[in-house]
Formats: sequence, structure tokens, C-alpha cells
Amino acid sequence: MKSPAWLLLLCALLLAGFDAHAQIDPLPSWNDGPAKQAILEFVKVTTDQANPKFVPPEARIAAFDQDGTTWVEQPMYAQVVFALHQVGMVAEKDPRLKDVEPFRTVLSGDRAAIAKLTMPDLEKILAVTHTGMTVDAFKQIVQDWIARAKHPHFQRPYTELVYQPMLEVMKLLRANGYRTYFVTGGGQDFVRVYAEQVYGIPPEQVVGSASATQFGYDKSGKAVLTKVPKLLLMDDNVGKPEGIHLVIGRRPVAAFGNSIGDKQMLEYTQAGDGARLMMLVHHDDATREFAYGPTSRVGTFPDALMAQAKKQSWVVISMKNDWKRIFAFE
Repeated sequence: MKSPAWLLLLCALLLAGFDAHAQIDPLPSWNDGPAKQAILEFVKVTTDQANPKFVPPEARIAAFDQDGTTWVEQPMYAQVVFALHQVGMVAEKDPRLKDVEPFRTVLSGDRAAIAKLTMPDLEKILAVTHTGMTVDAFKQIVQDWIARAKHPHFQRPYTELVYQPMLEVMKLLRANGYRTYFVTGGGQDFVRVYAEQVYGIPPEQVVGSASATQFGYDKSGKAVLTKVPKLLLMDDNVGKPEGIHLVIGRRPVAAFGNSIGDKQMLEYTQAGDGARLMMLVHHDDATREFAYGPTSRVGTFPDALMAQAKKQSWVVISMKNDWKRIFAFE
């Protein structure tokens, strides 16, 4: 019996639809090239039980730096901008700070002088603006700030300046059984405020620099944790693999960074057995974002790191060449 023409046409359309669905690109913001291929191949082999590089679901851990790897970090880290802003808020409550350095410099608004602040200066600023309050109060302060703060160059909220290609990588990994963690030099409590909403990374999967907390009770007798000026973990350089062990307890099989501060995390990831993926974002697009590297105070990518990446077969992602678009709003 001969099938009606309309039935044959319907079958053809359905088959075409299935084929088109199968061909959907999970990384549409990436240009075809070695970087995109490395990601796709890694996911393919590590989730195929017949492949010798198969990674069991419980071991599928992917670690991401944040600043400069998943969102904009120039001309200054968002958390530093937040801290400088909070100096003014704190000084309103304690006017004595206006006559004390480095707070006097910050309150002067002199950008050149502020740019010369030293690490000890920043530590004093962070102690004043990030401690002496409950963790819930700090969370609310960050939520209020990040809801209205805008990047000085793009004039957009920081939460819109997330790299769309990296969001696609996170989504692809999670769709294939990977747990995605932030392993960031930024403050753990700061990043946890927005990580789930912006990146789909829940608070318990954020490993960051952390200060100590002290248990106590508020005036009503409610149990609270108060942030105190004592550093527990500096999650940068060697602190990254140390933080991974402390919080995650498993060595990542994939790691993504962008600067010298991520070197040890990538080395630690590569030192494991089986399939490994180590990637570094290289900021070389002055037109769409920023171009910086060896001499930048923020997100330094020295020539020695580039040489190490080539020697150890780490994949360097060129913003200019590998990304069709950088931000979702493009």
C-alpha cells in the first residue's frame, strides 16, 4: 500500500527536525577553533563510558576563577570598588576615619592617589568595610550595592558584564554531570551573594578568600555569626589548591583561569590522573573589552605564564579570536 504524500512529507519534516536538534551548538558564542574543540572533546570523552578517559560522575569537578575569567576585572576588581564605596558609608558613622590613612585618601576621591594604595592599605580598608557585622548584614549590604553599582567604562551593572562564552561552558558541563565551582581570590561571602543568580553556582560551591566569623547572639537572643578581622584563607596562588582541598575535597579535572594567580590551580588540576582540561582566558580584545597582560596590576598574565601554558599544553583562549561575542547584550 502506497503511503499518502502528506504522510511522507510529515515524516521527512520530523526527521529533519530531529537532525537539526541533534546538531544544536552548545557553545554558540565560540568561534570554531582549537579552544572550542578542546572543550567539546573533553566533555565527549569524559562522559563516554566506553572511552578510556571516562570520568565517573562523582569525580566530575570543574573549577573556575571569577575575576577576569567569567566577568570583567578591569580597571579594578568589583569587590575593591565595593570596598572603596563602603569607606564613605563607614566614615559617616565614624567621622574619625576622615583623618586617618588610607581612608583619608579614599575619601579624597583622588584616583591617582587611590591607585597607589598598597596591599596593607587595602587590607585595612577590607577590615573596616567587611567585618564587624553579621554575615546576614554583610550579605544585605552587598546585595544593595551590586543592584545599583555600574561599571565605569561600560556603564552597565557588573552582573551584566559576565562572559557569555563561559556561561555556555558552565551550562554544558553541568548538563553532562559536572559540578561547577568558583575558586576565586575574591571574598567568599561577597561572591556567594550573586553567584547562583548570575552563574548558576550555589553558595556552597563558592571557594574564596575568607575571614573568620564568631558565634554569638544579637539583642533579641537570636544566634548569629559576626565577621571578624582575621583571615582564614587567601584563595589565590597556592591558596587555590589549598582551598580546593579544604572545601571541595576532590581534585578538579577541569580548571579555568586568566592570570598568574591561577597558575597553581591549573598545575594541581593537571597533576591528577586521566583526562584533564586546563584553560586560560587571554584578554587581547581592546575593542570589545580590554587588552592587558604582562604589566597589568589587575589580572597579570606574564610571559612566563604564557610559556608555561604552551609547554604544558594548557589551552589559551583568545578573547579576540575565540569568542564571537563577549557579553549577552552584544
